Amino acid sequence: MDAKMLDAAQAYGAALGRMGGAAQGAGLGAGLGAGLNAGTGSGSAFGSLVEGMVQQTSQAVSKAENISAQAVNGQADLVDVVTAISNAEMVMDSVTTVRDRVLSAYQEIMRMQI
Repeated sequence: MDAKMLDAAQAYGAALGRMGGAAQGAGLGAGLGAGLNAGTGSGSAFGSLVEGMVQQTSQAVSKAENISAQAVNGQADLVDVVTAISNAEMVMDSVTTVRDRVLSAYQEIMRMQI
């Protein structure tokens, strides 16, 4: 397992941990069709998930900036800089992918005829 997959797995676990029981109510991690009767709480769970992803992205970018500044001052190793920047890039790619999928789903819903 390489570093990107490990970071992605940790980010996913952290997101599920922040959601708490909302993940089970929305059917995440359950079998197919388990979330069909999720009720009205799934909207707030999705909002919490998006908020957590944005906060995680901000933290990853901030950490990469701090480590880069430390490297300029000679206080950080180049490997740490590359790792932090790669992590920030991976988190940003994940957020971008989620955004693109949400927009695609919205556009598909808007194309539906009533």
